[in-house]
Amino acid sequence: MHITLITPAPRGSRAGNRATAERWAHLLRAAGHRPRIITEYDAEPTDLLVALHAWRSSESVRQYRAHAPTGPLIVALTGTDIYRFQQTHPEATRYSMTEADALIGLHERVADDIPKEFHNRLHTIFQSAQPLPRRQPPVQSRFDVVVIGHLRDEKDSLRAARAARELPAESRPNVIQLGRAHNEQWQALAEQEARENPRFDWKGELPRWQVRRHMAKARLMVISSVMEGGANVVSEACVAGLPVIASDIPGNVGLLGPDYPGYYPVEDTGALRRQLLRAEREPAFLEALRAGVDNRAPLFRPEAEQAALERVVNAVLHPYGKTDT
Repeated sequence: MHITLITPAPRGSRAGNRATAERWAHLLRAAGHRPRIITEYDAEPTDLLVALHAWRSSESVRQYRAHAPTGPLIVALTGTDIYRFQQTHPEATRYSMTEADALIGLHERVADDIPKEFHNRLHTIFQSAQPLPRRQPPVQSRFDVVVIGHLRDEKDSLRAARAARELPAESRPNVIQLGRAHNEQWQALAEQEARENPRFDWKGELPRWQVRRHMAKARLMVISSVMEGGANVVSEACVAGLPVIASDIPGNVGLLGPDYPGYYPVEDTGALRRQLLRAEREPAFLEALRAGVDNRAPLFRPEAEQAALERVVNAVLHPYGKTDT
């Protein structure tokens, strides 16, 4: 079956939407489909259109509907769709959601934040991750904490660095930040933080294998976002057995579960600092975090994501009398 995936992120981009599109294409290909990835709808014949990002792909959805008024359509909702563009660009975002035969949410609390009229179309797919080859011995003189993702407002990217600034002198946390600055303002902020904060080490954008190497050696990961649609880096941490401290936003709670012990109030530097200290000083707390991510790891296996994706594809195509071939 020919399946077209639309993502606003071009080939070679390291944006999350592009990574999701490429992973889904791989999973669909493994299931016997013939997927292709494009950035704008081009009217090529397809059995199914999957649009990643309701707002940014809304023009492609319009073009698709003009070309194929009853064509099967799946729309995957991103964090900015759910937590920003529903409010700032409601017409375009709602149009894509209304036209979709199925909506995909990437964490289990998406239904709480979209209109009830869309609940019966909503399917949850947890993004999968490959396990690390092996955990590496941590640096004994430091308590390395990784923060992974491009530096931008949605990520509250320097929160962990700021929390580490005022730790007691004898504490060992060292924040390793991986990701490029989204703009000149973030570039300047990160450079200033690196100059002033001896506990902060900004590595910039690194190849994927180097990111995974840092994860393999770290003792902890912080995800400090103010909005997330379901960050794949959380999936990666869970599969890797890497403890996480996370802001208590729906996108994190919807991945780690409501009973996970490692949350802190979003944008609360002091609360994050206290969690970092607990993780360093209390082995039982760090072990509870590790047990929490281990418990969630089965949700993020590739076979689970493939099965969930196939269920959505089949649910959409069934009314059209098409088979999964």
